Amino acid sequence: MAQYLLLIQNNAKSQSSPAEWDAFLAAARASGMFEGGSALGEREVIGDAASAKSTRHIGGYMRFDTDDKARLLELLQRHPVVLHGGSVELCEMPRT
Repeated sequence: MAQYLLLIQNNAKSQSSPAEWDAFLAAARASGMFEGGSALGEREVIGDAASAKSTRHIGGYMRFDTDDKARLLELLQRHPVVLHGGSVELCEMPRT
């Protein structure tokens, strides 16, 4: 089974409602692919802060497990950030 990390960008063009998030999270849970997630808070750079690129545009993450990437991509079209003109980034996690 492939594992995916979804990075949620802070670039929506309009504000989503709590009801939209509730509906999306219900659909994500019902899909059986959703493994959790969270908003991101304060950040600390450890090490060479001068060469680190800011990640402040990433506001949260979600994790999904599935062998059906097309089904996951279809679900993500209903993500509130996407619906409000923003973007999310889906990253496949390599198997180790």
